[in-house]
Amino acid sequence: MHNAPPPAAAATHGKTPKKAALASWIGSALEYYDFAVYGTAAALVLNHLFFPADTSPGVAILLSMGTVGVAYVVRPLGALIMGPLGDRFGRKFVLMLTLFMMGAGTFAVGCLPTYDQAGLLAPALLVTCRVIQGLSASGEQASAISVSLEHSEEHRRAFTTSWTLQGTQFGTLLATAVFIPFTLVLTEEQLFSWGWRVPFWLSAVVVVVAYLIRRHLEEPPAFEQARAVLPGEKPATPLALMFKHHKTAVLRVAAAAMINTVNVVFLVWSLSFATSVVGLDRSTMLWVSVIANAVALLVIPVAATVADRVGRKPVFITGAAGAAAMMYPYLAAVHAGNWTLIFLLGAVMSGFFYSMSNGIWPSFYAEMFPTRVRVTGLALGTQIGFAISGGFAPVLASSLAGAEGDNWLGVAGFVTGACLVAVAAALTATETKDRTLGQIDDLHTTRTEAAELERLQGAGTASGR
Repeated sequence: MHNAPPPAAAATHGKTPKKAALASWIGSALEYYDFAVYGTAAALVLNHLFFPADTSPGVAILLSMGTVGVAYVVRPLGALIMGPLGDRFGRKFVLMLTLFMMGAGTFAVGCLPTYDQAGLLAPALLVTCRVIQGLSASGEQASAISVSLEHSEEHRRAFTTSWTLQGTQFGTLLATAVFIPFTLVLTEEQLFSWGWRVPFWLSAVVVVVAYLIRRHLEEPPAFEQARAVLPGEKPATPLALMFKHHKTAVLRVAAAAMINTVNVVFLVWSLSFATSVVGLDRSTMLWVSVIANAVALLVIPVAATVADRVGRKPVFITGAAGAAAMMYPYLAAVHAGNWTLIFLLGAVMSGFFYSMSNGIWPSFYAEMFPTRVRVTGLALGTQIGFAISGGFAPVLASSLAGAEGDNWLGVAGFVTGACLVAVAAALTATETKDRTLGQIDDLHTTRTEAAELERLQGAGTASGR
């Protein structure tokens, strides 16, 4: 049974879904602006600036894709740090910490010396900045989703949490769009000398705006109640509880998060493929991502609204299957240089199908954990999945494409495999659209864990006397 806390432990404030959604939106916009601006820069200029000039194009792309992946690889480590902090000290605490970490890491990239200026120190510093970004991102999204979920009205949880991914798409769109005037107006010499730095410096503006919004955010009532039931002196940490009782949910989320492979291949690898192998125009290819992300801004809230009515699982699975199927004609269109099909299929594959899954996974994954370990479990599960899909996908895709970089069919097959893993994981999940957060806590609490929590509560009460 879900036991309500005693009156003295009840939250002192109510839910604020709009404020929570806005705070989550702006943070995710910053996070994915930073991630996407780096991915775009890695595909267009960093492969030329941070590695020896005599490096072959294919190897340079492979190396730059490796630096993209570094931030994903360290994210599980960051989840082990940031997740428990969010469940112990509060969602807002982590949201403020990660905000400044991400902003500082991104701004610093724009200040780095190039390989010609500093030799091997240049890529080493680049990797360091990516590590800071990765550690930050691991806690940012899980905390933002938990805040919006726990502040949401019960029947609108998928819609409210979808604003976190709305911010993701807006940040991605902004990062891509901000490069377009630089590639159009600047000469190649200007772009490679100073123009590429400006998009990284612009992240400082987003940090200031996000801080002004987030500083007034309150912790959600569900978290305050869980913290009152399990005081800070408890002997078991959120990480210990998660590993002991919720390992299966973490693995399920990690497998489902393989859907991110679609996005990484679309935004990073296919851009390099189009511009460096096929020889398509840089600025025009950037518009493909802009259009797809603009479509996603419309699709995400609609998909989330549908998920609140028909369920999380059918929407997620439909999106994953559709994105896998559409990757083949999209990459074929890029290989053929057919601009009409590139724009159309990019919008359908990424903007529509991928965004169906992308828009509702915040509620889908977060509802696989009880409140007391939600940030920890969500952070670790998603970051393991993102580390595999984001950390290795660009490198694997580049390897599968071959020495000439033109085996797009192998890359599409790789994406299909990742999507099938995500679908299989989703099929094993329990549908939660008709359950309250209290009922979800009960659903994910075994008798053994309930008995342990009761002992911990008693121990905490005794120690507080």
